[in-house]
Amino acid sequence: MHEIVSPDDDRLYQCLGADPDVRALIERIGPCRLRGEDGMAPYQSLLRAIIGQQLHGRAAQAILGRVKALSGGDFPTPEAMLSLPDADLRACGLSAAKLAAMQGVARARLEGLVPSAEEATGLSDEELIARLVTLRGIGRWTVEMLLIFTLNRPDIMPVDDYGVRAGWRRIKNLDELPKPKALKEATIAFSPYRSALAWYLWRASEEGKSVQNPLTGI
Repeated sequence: MHEIVSPDDDRLYQCLGADPDVRALIERIGPCRLRGEDGMAPYQSLLRAIIGQQLHGRAAQAILGRVKALSGGDFPTPEAMLSLPDADLRACGLSAAKLAAMQGVARARLEGLVPSAEEATGLSDEELIARLVTLRGIGRWTVEMLLIFTLNRPDIMPVDDYGVRAGWRRIKNLDELPKPKALKEATIAFSPYRSALAWYLWRASEEGKSVQNPLTGI
């Protein structure tokens, strides 16, 4: 894991701290510790995301481990994903829908729709979102998490994320969760540091709770 934004970046805190409520949150939480993944390609990240849908972390990790075991302990290549017997993959704990989605991602990687990490550097955030949400089982939130944690994009605001919305509601003392459109408009001013803002909002949503959001990375 490595830091997506420098916790010592004064420009980050000047930008986010221009809002008094966010500044107060930063003072409570401390430096931003948003961390990304090392060495994971978009293809691998999408496979893992599909496996993890509607599952707790341990269950998802167990299934992922069994899938990797079929390929010698690593993520199956696109070619392997399409050549491994369906029965063997289903025996790992994959539903028929998840298996079909993973095979679709594998085909899309071979066809070039799913880019390599290097190829992704030439695509904007919105270009990647528009491209990848066409895949079965992949929604905007999944791509936004890929953008933040796999491609380390610093300016992503996942306005559909419950924790982000709950964090904004908390620091702004709102009566209800903000609508995604309203949250998007309210956070435009925090560009180009909206990924860090999302991290702080996840932390805000955790305050007073014993169970923390794994996305905060601490």
